[in-house]
Amino acid sequence: MDHDHYDNTYIREILNSVRTIAVIGASANEVRPSYFVVKYLIDKGYRVFPVNPGQAGGKILGQTVYAKLRDIPEGIDMVDIFRASDAIPGITDQVLELVPLPKAVWMQLTVRHDKSARRLEDAGIKVVMNRCPKIEYARLSGEIGWNGVNSKVISSKKPVMRTGFQSYGIRQR
Repeated sequence: MDHDHYDNTYIREILNSVRTIAVIGASANEVRPSYFVVKYLIDKGYRVFPVNPGQAGGKILGQTVYAKLRDIPEGIDMVDIFRASDAIPGITDQVLELVPLPKAVWMQLTVRHDKSARRLEDAGIKVVMNRCPKIEYARLSGEIGWNGVNSKVISSKKPVMRTGFQSYGIRQR
């Protein structure tokens, strides 16, 4: 896998196939990027499980916060990581202990660890590094174009009304 360039189909397939997402490093601080991402993913219909040992047992955006991945009481489809690159090997160990294994591991902007990516891929897990699922979702759905950003995606599809908001979302459910 070329982790310097991802095909839109690869990213879209991950975002369409997952329903539950653990966000490692989720923050209750409203100005932190991880807070924005958790909020956005919830708004798009994903079930999000914040993971942050310092806030375990509390709530972020109404979701119970867990100390570790293994504490989450159900299977996770994707793990989104808001931690420094040097933390990735330990997180990879935790991911590979999960039963069932997640479909994907997503490392946020500036986060990359090629050796861990190979280990995850060898276990059948898709990997995305140095990208943000919020940005990719908005780019692929055309929503990012509302702000004048060239998403490199052209579409004439109409927005769908979803519980009080318009969405050009890539998910059909």
